[in-house]
Amino acid sequence: MTEFPRMHRLPPYVFAVVNDLKMKMRRQGEDIIDLGMGNPDLATPKHIVDKLVEAAQKSVNHRYSVSRGIPNLRKAICDWYARRYGVELDPETEAIATMGAKEGLSHLALAMLSPGDVVFAQDPTYPIHPYSAIIAGADVRRIPIDLDRDFFEDLLTATKQTWPQPKLLIICFPHNPTTAVVDLDFFQKIVDFAKEHKMYVIHDLAYADLCFDGYQAPSFLQAKGAKDVGVEFFSLSKSYSMAGWRMGFCCGNKEMVHALTRIKSYLDYGIFQPIQIASIIALNGPQDCVTEIVNVYKDRRDALVEGLNRIGWEVEKPKATMFVWAKIPEEFRHMGSVEFSKLLLKEAKVAVSPGLGFGHYGDDHVRFALVENRHRINQALRGLKKVFGGQGG
Repeated sequence: MTEFPRMHRLPPYVFAVVNDLKMKMRRQGEDIIDLGMGNPDLATPKHIVDKLVEAAQKSVNHRYSVSRGIPNLRKAICDWYARRYGVELDPETEAIATMGAKEGLSHLALAMLSPGDVVFAQDPTYPIHPYSAIIAGADVRRIPIDLDRDFFEDLLTATKQTWPQPKLLIICFPHNPTTAVVDLDFFQKIVDFAKEHKMYVIHDLAYADLCFDGYQAPSFLQAKGAKDVGVEFFSLSKSYSMAGWRMGFCCGNKEMVHALTRIKSYLDYGIFQPIQIASIIALNGPQDCVTEIVNVYKDRRDALVEGLNRIGWEVEKPKATMFVWAKIPEEFRHMGSVEFSKLLLKEAKVAVSPGLGFGHYGDDHVRFALVENRHRINQALRGLKKVFGGQGG
């Protein structure tokens, strides 16, 4: 029997336990409200779709494209950074298009890392952050992230206790799944720390626009010297509701961008060109659609969090992302996040993501994704109310 050693380093997919139960219940006719996977349900804005259709009707766009992204697309993302953050980027050497942030991050890890290299990743965090390093053969050291902890103290402790010294730090703010947010001073400390300890940084800025209540997420690249040590990934999936289009970017450090460009030149022929052309329109066109999308998520956030608090599940409103990170109520915490998620499925007909799927430090939480409309969220709250013994109004 053939062995596949790399597969042995990947643990069973925790989310599959809940997903399998969800599908089984749906086959039995149950109406499940799915607040599990962060799969945007909002339509891509019409002017972006119209441009895709127009470009797709031109046969010249049906050929192989450019692996690193067509020049006008790379210019558009650099212009976007200049307008948004005052960050100047060279579209030839400091920007590359990727098939969503997930693909780009994974291939950059593959280009940079070797067996024996050490990577620091947050815990809990989006699974591809640690597992991109593991797939590349590196070793991962998890740094806890929690409101009650000092991230830099934990980072320094881990650095002192690790040999060989870490090569790469992967972070994400606004953070998935915890919804934690930071200011520019935080990123400056990250840059200074990376320079002092001679490590690279990858920052995932997937939720750049999904910010509420006056909060604005900074870019890692705004920090002084950021391009000396790292890159930032941005994706159109959330801001423009283009998740299925698979369009993202990597910008920053020239050596890291070059490494990703070179490995991608062996692996793909670029994204379907009409998608790239439509993405230029998304970035350069009117941004009212982004505001509308953010407002929908804010409305859903308010409905869910206020409803949870009414039924006795105390949760604070997140300042960013499309998620609510909810600590499991005390009376259910002994179950752990997987069994608690299964309970919510069976009793409330609501699917959530168990916190354990994002790391061991997440096992006392579950994550709600704001991917159902307000009517369905209210329906979910009625189901959850039954689990809590009818508390609240």
